[in-house]
Amino acid sequence: MAHVRPLATVESALRASDAGVPDRENAAAHGVAVKTIRRWRREYQRRGRPRGQTHLAPPCPRCEDGPLDEPAYAELLGWYLGDGHISLGRRGVHALHVYDDARYVADIARIQELMRAVKPGGRPHTRQVPGAVVVTVSWKHWPCLLPQHGPGRKHERPIVLEPWQREIVAAHPGPFLRGLFHSDGSRVRNWATRTVAGATKRYDYPRWQFSNRSEDIHGLCTWALDLAGIPWRRSGRWTTSVSRRDAVAALDRLIGPKS
Repeated sequence: MAHVRPLATVESALRASDAGVPDRENAAAHGVAVKTIRRWRREYQRRGRPRGQTHLAPPCPRCEDGPLDEPAYAELLGWYLGDGHISLGRRGVHALHVYDDARYVADIARIQELMRAVKPGGRPHTRQVPGAVVVTVSWKHWPCLLPQHGPGRKHERPIVLEPWQREIVAAHPGPFLRGLFHSDGSRVRNWATRTVAGATKRYDYPRWQFSNRSEDIHGLCTWALDLAGIPWRRSGRWTTSVSRRDAVAALDRLIGPKS
């Protein structure tokens, strides 16, 4: 089990242990349980595990110059805009929650993979809610990476990307579109009838649809589709559609099926 004490406390306790201070006295001096001192000695002194909480608190790519997996970030941003939100917990730690239909097992696993890529060493967990699965991972720096976070629903407030976010999406429109369409989109089959040589014929064709109540998020979706060279149209007040056969095939190749 990983400790949740400050690294300075761990280092001080280990120095005391090295100096021969008994575990009970060491524990009392540092305000921890005796079994905690013994675990630290076992993990850090005998087994040589790296000290600290780097698996819990990697450096932030924005305020601490940490690394950022840009394709993974672009896709996670799409998931967040489509069906995610951030909540504030204890000690200033925020939690990123992304919802997905419980039927899409591969997509749920993909969300966890993206969270681990964007927050190295992160440990996302899932919980069931009616008809859906929520994937959650905590980090103090989610507002740094997702500055669109704010009070109220997304469609009731402006959603505008920061210049650095636009640069990432411009470089990786495919992953961004995958996040958007796999969260708030669907691939459906439409049909139409035509009269040919006096006979009525029915034609079936596939279509991708992105549904969201935020006009700003639709603008980001269509901007990314333009970047990817995929024709689109607004087929409803809250819907952006990709309907042309060649465009659907191109989007299929770019984002893959929901599964």
